[in-house]
Amino acid sequence: MRAYELIKKKRDGIELSKEELTFLITKYLSSEIPDFQMSSFLMAVYFNGMTDNETMTLTGLMLSSGSRVDLSDISAPRVDKHSTGGVGDKTSIILAPLMAAMNVKVPMIAGRGLGHTGGTIDKLESIPGFRTDLSLAEFKENVKDIGFSIIRPTDEIAPADKKFYGLRDRTATVESIPLIAASIMSKKLAEGIEGLVLDVKFGKGAFMKTIQDARMLARTMVNVGNSMGIKTVAVITDMNQPLGKTIGNGLEIKECISALRGKMPDDLKEVVLTLGAWMVYVADCVTEEVAISKLPEHVVIKYKSELMDFIEKGDAFKKFVEFIDAQHGDPETAFKPNMIPSAGKVKQIKVTGKGYVQTMDAEKAGMASMLLGAGRQRAEDRIDNSAGIVLNKKVGDFVNTDEPVAMFHYNDETCVKEAEDLFLSGIQVGEIPPDKTAIIIDVII
Repeated sequence: MRAYELIKKKRDGIELSKEELTFLITKYLSSEIPDFQMSSFLMAVYFNGMTDNETMTLTGLMLSSGSRVDLSDISAPRVDKHSTGGVGDKTSIILAPLMAAMNVKVPMIAGRGLGHTGGTIDKLESIPGFRTDLSLAEFKENVKDIGFSIIRPTDEIAPADKKFYGLRDRTATVESIPLIAASIMSKKLAEGIEGLVLDVKFGKGAFMKTIQDARMLARTMVNVGNSMGIKTVAVITDMNQPLGKTIGNGLEIKECISALRGKMPDDLKEVVLTLGAWMVYVADCVTEEVAISKLPEHVVIKYKSELMDFIEKGDAFKKFVEFIDAQHGDPETAFKPNMIPSAGKVKQIKVTGKGYVQTMDAEKAGMASMLLGAGRQRAEDRIDNSAGIVLNKKVGDFVNTDEPVAMFHYNDETCVKEAEDLFLSGIQVGEIPPDKTAIIIDVII
């Protein structure tokens, strides 16, 4: 068996067997196949895709390249949530303590942000003293004791994914649905979970720009998860405008604290409660060992009501305080959000004219926030956790000429003008209120 022949087969759109993929991946990981040949294989996959069997095999190989967290001694259902990335998306930080309050264990390995999308790990690290570099033993202990833990990827979890992603990033093959699915699912399946809810976003601020691509990615990941014994559901959500009222790490943590105390913008609340309802439903299916089916509307309403009860009673907030303390952060931060660093400068951003906000381009808003210092263009870039944007207005809101549509928070003035021009270029204002659009688009089971 030679790499050349396997690359040629994939180039010609021929399905590779499990044995052939195993040869290709294991030889690459042992450096017996060079980067230039694997790059050719990835490009062939990019153009020709993979069958379901190939995607499942690739996921399994990446998963088996490292360790799996053993949480089998935890009797409560273990369910995680994953988002494909968006602007202002802080739902994981709200959902994990909320699920823990409802006795659903959440072992979450999350990532950093790159480009216009933020990362859960970066956001949490804006909390004074907070650590995301826990060992797997500490991670497991916190899941058992508190109900959840959120850490950054460790070297033990799917190391093949790290090597593959670096090569994909350098060869313009990141935007391949089977490769995305294998990358995400190999890390999620290593967490020791029994159920998984995926938030697959589409739109201007999402990785998937069209709903068709979002559905394809969602279906692929659901098939992979279910085939490997993990009860998996995907919710497709709109990411054409930022989610919530803040963009930027420290600002988003402050919004999370407010949300866990019962104050959430409508769009953030809808996504949190919908994903949460599915997480509870999946947990029930795990416990009762029944198949996932479409969640009836009356059950959705019931679960959403229960979720809000746990927020309003303060149970989810208490779990969040315990979480900060267990991961070496200062728990006082939850009670005094002003302990999170604030930017030294704030600028009002105003639109020309007045009227109803018709559009607010999420990608441009995310890129503007990055230019203010809240994100990174390269993996090695440093982040200013105090920088970002507070949105005073969203799509459908009326704005007067003297009202700021947003507030820029920053310390470095170098790119502020560029950020302002970019942000405003993504906003349109009109005389007539825009049609209201749904944020929850579909559910794939």
